[in-house]
Amino acid sequence: MTPYAPPLRDVRFVLEELLEHGSLSLPGFEEVGPDLVEAVLEEAGRLTGEVWAPLNAVGDRQGCRRREDGGVALPEGFADAYRAYAEGGWNGIGVAQAQGGQGLPEVVASAVQEMLHGANMALGLCPMLTAGAIEALARHGSEMQQATYLAPLVEGRWTGTMNLTEPQAGSDLSRVRTQAVPCPDEPGDHYRLRGQKIFITWGEHEAAENILHLVLARTPDAPEGNKGISLFLVPKFLVEADGSLGARNDVRCTGLEHKLGIHGSPTCSLSFGEREGAVGYLVGEAGRGLNHMFTMMNEARHKVGIQGIGVAERACQQARDYALERMQGRRHGEPCAIADHLDVKRMLLSMRARVDALRALALTGAAQMDRARHAAEADERAAAQARAEVLIPVIKAFATDQAVEIASLGVQVHGGMGYIEETGAAQLLRDARIAPIYEGTNGIQALDLAGRKLARDGGAALSSLLDEVAATAAALTARDALRPLGESLAGGVADLRSAMSVVLTAGADPQNGADAIQAFATPFSSLAGHVLCAWQLGRSALRAEAALAAGSDDDFYRAKLASADFGLRHWLPEGRARLAAIEAGMASLVSVDPASL
Repeated sequence: MTPYAPPLRDVRFVLEELLEHGSLSLPGFEEVGPDLVEAVLEEAGRLTGEVWAPLNAVGDRQGCRRREDGGVALPEGFADAYRAYAEGGWNGIGVAQAQGGQGLPEVVASAVQEMLHGANMALGLCPMLTAGAIEALARHGSEMQQATYLAPLVEGRWTGTMNLTEPQAGSDLSRVRTQAVPCPDEPGDHYRLRGQKIFITWGEHEAAENILHLVLARTPDAPEGNKGISLFLVPKFLVEADGSLGARNDVRCTGLEHKLGIHGSPTCSLSFGEREGAVGYLVGEAGRGLNHMFTMMNEARHKVGIQGIGVAERACQQARDYALERMQGRRHGEPCAIADHLDVKRMLLSMRARVDALRALALTGAAQMDRARHAAEADERAAAQARAEVLIPVIKAFATDQAVEIASLGVQVHGGMGYIEETGAAQLLRDARIAPIYEGTNGIQALDLAGRKLARDGGAALSSLLDEVAATAAALTARDALRPLGESLAGGVADLRSAMSVVLTAGADPQNGADAIQAFATPFSSLAGHVLCAWQLGRSALRAEAALAAGSDDDFYRAKLASADFGLRHWLPEGRARLAAIEAGMASLVSVDPASL
């Protein structure tokens, strides 16, 4: 596998030139300047490039092993690499100082997350889930829970998990059966949990001192359905009053899932309460477990999109380096590397344009999250929150779908060698394939966008965003050299507005609205992803042209222009075809009998 080069220059381009370090001007970040951000990114690059990345192939080959006692052995080097991450304070970079973190903007933490996953996706999953647990406890935990559990999580001494899925309850969490029984006769305000959870990422390991499981379960008197589900904190080791670790809790890893990829990540089946019952503590309000868990899930969904971008970046690097070295065929009568063949150039440019666009969109979403949390005015916070909530399902679904396509193109660039495991190209495709599935499948993300997010404000938040996209299209069109890019982007905006009108109108039909949302959600989400990514490429083109006009003789900016040109003139038209699919209606979907297929 090609060594991973952290994309520091590309990340700086987005933070400095597209976002103009806007998050640093918000209240609470007065002590954070561009020099500090630069130092953080440089150090993250060293950790990910030198410590984490060399273990990526090791984790894939060795995988994890469950011992007879229920413990899990990680791949060689994984525990030390995680500890290097925790001891360096990386787990708390995006956590508020009041909670023991470093208080850096979300946009900086997100940039670091991309490098973690690009270096080693299987290992990166551990702190990603812990970040979600920190957010959930910070928002919904009691004062005692925060005092007991937040600091070790922020420091990385303990890790967190999210326990939703059961054998009979996947996306439909209303079917959760795990029971939580109150124990009024026992000391301490706790419950005893009994049940089984599956697909629990980093559910058992020994890289950290303790694991805090956030578990969805039902109390005995809870009603059926979503309103009967509560959220509980179940530590692997119980915690004494002085903060020291006590007895092992009644939670056990009963098996490891045998997965297509991310072999270095222990994905566990967990059994709660095989003996006396697992001690758990209610988090937040009883019956509002799903609401509280969505705090963790929304954080995770944004990071899953970034995870896909990290893997796609590595696939892009791997394909480029191989294409430059692999001599095959001739061009203009002379022997050449495959990188000189126009079809290979097409694939490499397609990969690069998509990665550039996805990174910019994901960091734009993170910047909106910063504004929603820290802007001085309530109206500005509310507007940013609405925009972030529209962007997150697009970032999660579109970035991860594209990551699979990008990794697949990476295999194709390698030709037959890409199908051989030793090159590492196949691992990236296998690893990327899980991201469109977990934290809510991409179909669920599309339904969230087309159903919930559009319907609640009649599309106002997305329309406001499209006004900015249209302004970028106008700025491009006003420049002779960039006019074709502006015209393409303007066409994409018009298509997405038309699609939004169709979805809103059809979705409001009292008889067939639910079916219409189901039918149109995925093509609508894809169209939105293409247009919003093209917007980022248009912004990049404007910046790159300005830099070159100012006398910057830099191959970096010429590459950004090439990436934007390809993305807007070759890739966006593919996405615009989704409008035709929406306008075609849903008759074929409604009428077909799946048994006949």
